[in-house]
Amino acid sequence: MFVLSRNVSASYKAIATLLATALLLMALGVNSYAQAANITDVFDLLVDSDRSTATNHTIQFLSPTGIAAGQSITVTFPAGFDLSTILEDDTDLEVNGTDLLTAAAPVTTTWGVTRSGQTITFLSGTGVIAPNATVTIKIGTNAADSGTGVNKIVNPATTGSYEIAFAGTMIDRGYTRVAIVDNVDVTAKVNTTFTFTVNGRATSTIVNGQTTTRTSSSTTIPFGTLTNGVPQTLAQNLVVATNAINGFVVTVMEDQHLLSSTGADIDNFENGNNAITPATWSTPTNLIGDERTWGHWGVTSSDADTTRTAADEFAANEWQGVSTTPQVLFSHNGPSDGTTAGIGSTTVGYRVQITALQEAGDDYSTTLTYVATPTF
Repeated sequence: MFVLSRNVSASYKAIATLLATALLLMALGVNSYAQAANITDVFDLLVDSDRSTATNHTIQFLSPTGIAAGQSITVTFPAGFDLSTILEDDTDLEVNGTDLLTAAAPVTTTWGVTRSGQTITFLSGTGVIAPNATVTIKIGTNAADSGTGVNKIVNPATTGSYEIAFAGTMIDRGYTRVAIVDNVDVTAKVNTTFTFTVNGRATSTIVNGQTTTRTSSSTTIPFGTLTNGVPQTLAQNLVVATNAINGFVVTVMEDQHLLSSTGADIDNFENGNNAITPATWSTPTNLIGDERTWGHWGVTSSDADTTRTAADEFAANEWQGVSTTPQVLFSHNGPSDGTTAGIGSTTVGYRVQITALQEAGDDYSTTLTYVATPTF
């Protein structure tokens, strides 16, 4: 019996091992390639997320790999979004707040933008975006760098969650979602408030520069016994509190002249002419044969603005006749608090003066009617 002895050196064993490993890798098809990353911090901010509503979009993301010259970014909206009116001027591409597009043309040697169907493509010519730079895409009237945006994307008619895809020839990829929801109608009701109060005023109350000589109540203006040549002045306080948006107007009217049962009357300021333009108080002229000049009475208001023309406002010690036609004494153009002078409160005055020819009578009277009207 013969024994054949074979010795294999260590170097031959190493070669054999490498060859076997190579054959195995070839059989498994192992290849080397670049690994894409996901874009990060991605969102799409809609101005209005209601159904079928045209709205602006502000999209933002970070690309970990960055974007090289010649690569592109595509933003693809799902079916239901209407991009049919979107032009290049309706888009902006910014990196770290700096605009990359120009208004010169849809495509330039640096960056350009085109739209086809549901996809908007931003194409680099020579431009680059560094890794992890903040990329902002604006679509709609908020786009102002590459032109003046006039068109917006119209939301789908159906509510729900919609996926927007980011791709192109850039290395990184990603998605975000937007929710289309019905608007929420918020309603409320505020009841109308309106109060009007008349208060009496004591002797020595100042009304439009004059001092009262007697005391009134909320329902009476008692001039008392009149004396030739001596005027009597009384006042009342008018108070309005309201939330009416356009404020209020308060008017006054008489049902007749100051009339006695004898048929005699005390006419309206001045000398029975029933002046509708305020004038400084004057004494009746006391003409024989003209009873209108034997006595007159009038009204004034401390309100600085009675919403009439400027010429019709009451200056200090100005009066006008008390008429059977409503006259504005107090007003304001907004809500009032019932306290602030000229807004929620004012003082109105009444004055009477007679001459020696005024007919005797112990029951001169008339009825005043205030009307307070809110303005909505």
